[in-house]
Amino acid sequence: MTGRRPSAETRFVHAGSDPRKQHGYVNPPVHRASTVLYEDVAAMNASQADPLKREMPVYGRFGTPTGRALEGALAELERGYDAVATCSGLAAITTAILSFVRAGDHILVSDSVYPPTRRFCDSLAALGVETEYYDPLAGGGVGELIRPGTRLAYLESPGSTTFEVQDIPAVTAVCRSRGVVTVADNTWATPAFCRPLDLGADVVVHSATKYLTGHADSILGAIVCTEESYGAVRSAAIRLGQCAGADDVYLALRGLRTLGVRLDRHQHQALELARWLREQDEVRGVVYPALPGDPGHELWRRDFTGATGLFGLELDPRFGEPAVEAMLGRMRLFGLGHSYGGHESLIVPADPMGHRLPGTWAGRGPLLRVHVGLESVEDLREDLAAGLRALSGHGE
Repeated sequence: MTGRRPSAETRFVHAGSDPRKQHGYVNPPVHRASTVLYEDVAAMNASQADPLKREMPVYGRFGTPTGRALEGALAELERGYDAVATCSGLAAITTAILSFVRAGDHILVSDSVYPPTRRFCDSLAALGVETEYYDPLAGGGVGELIRPGTRLAYLESPGSTTFEVQDIPAVTAVCRSRGVVTVADNTWATPAFCRPLDLGADVVVHSATKYLTGHADSILGAIVCTEESYGAVRSAAIRLGQCAGADDVYLALRGLRTLGVRLDRHQHQALELARWLREQDEVRGVVYPALPGDPGHELWRRDFTGATGLFGLELDPRFGEPAVEAMLGRMRLFGLGHSYGGHESLIVPADPMGHRLPGTWAGRGPLLRVHVGLESVEDLREDLAAGLRALSGHGE
């Protein structure tokens, strides 16, 4: 194409693939490789001279053409400089953080982050790094928490389980002015609906296990960087032995091709079911930034172009644990399982009080995390209705 920039939908289909370099084949080949043979000692020495090991081939752990195709695609879609593929989403998170923090540093982490992120940050105390959790709605007020030793701020928007939308431009602006690196988890929105680098973040992390791959058959992570942050992240990934499996990388490349159409369907069905759930007697509320009236709706409208299929369902406070178990035991299409982003619908209990600052969610009803898949929306509504009916007789 010449002239205008291709649309996102077009880039999802073609990013990371060049049939002219793939013997005409549409998809990049899967390189399952460790050892690389060099033509001579000079070529070997040249490959070792690059500390970031970006030129191919060097050794399988440093990447293969398949992995570079995915990294290049994600960098293009996030409008970053380059990317690093990792063996899992949590590996992307831990590698990104360890790229910048050292003993004696102080880091700021949103109180609404993915619980494994929180557990990792808590563990950094043993390495001399202090973690302070901040209100995800603080916006530019995060600046009041920055100390001389603050090295990094970690954002996740919307937040895990409770879906608070952060004012990413406000947080990143104050951090940049004070020399604090910002890392943003973009797993929920994907580059289809949000690009945190455009909003001022230095690094973006993904659990590519979820929407990017989209079929519940891969474990994979990715880190997308600006030019300024890439060297530190790539170096840390090499030191930590981070690498992604060839088949997982291939599945992520395949998943990107349908990301646009899948997310349109996830969004359409989630909105329809969220609106319906709001009207049910057993429901206290639905936590979903795409819904008008949601506390994060205005920021979502400003910074996002869409919403995916994951939201929170708050039941009436009169229902306790036995009622929730009865509801979940009645449902057939919504599977009781962790993760999200696949073609299948899922539902799990969430407990913000167990992994948040004191007082969070106090006095609220039981919270469920709902992932709306690609099944018929009428069938999904019927399944939810059956689950809600099972709550009857269990009110406390």
